[in-house]
Amino acid sequence: MKNELHIKNTNTILYCEKWQQTMEFYRDKLKLPINHESKWFVEFKLTETAYLSIADERKATIKSVKGAGITLTMQVEDIQEIWRYMRNSGINVEPIKDHKWGARVFYFRDPEGHRIEVWSPEQK
Repeated sequence: MKNELHIKNTNTILYCEKWQQTMEFYRDKLKLPINHESKWFVEFKLTETAYLSIADERKATIKSVKGAGITLTMQVEDIQEIWRYMRNSGINVEPIKDHKWGARVFYFRDPEGHRIEVWSPEQK
């Protein structure tokens, strides 16, 4: 046995009170592709090795934290294009800001209250 963790895939699961609204937000507004779904759990594919799942807390043993203490961070290629797309899709996005760690970022929240950060490296 090796003394290190070799991760093949990652999946973040968000347990939600507003399951239907939150699932539809990721499916219909963000247009994330569905990898797996059931009546109370939907797994979206973010990249080849990263997934985001939305679970209905009424069917799970874990309850919602109502977005408290969670930020989902997504790096994109063209932040301006993504910001415009989200704004035009009716998502309440904050203005793009230059961040001190050398990136351009903006934030918004899903219906459950989870904060989502979208960023790209500053162009030099």
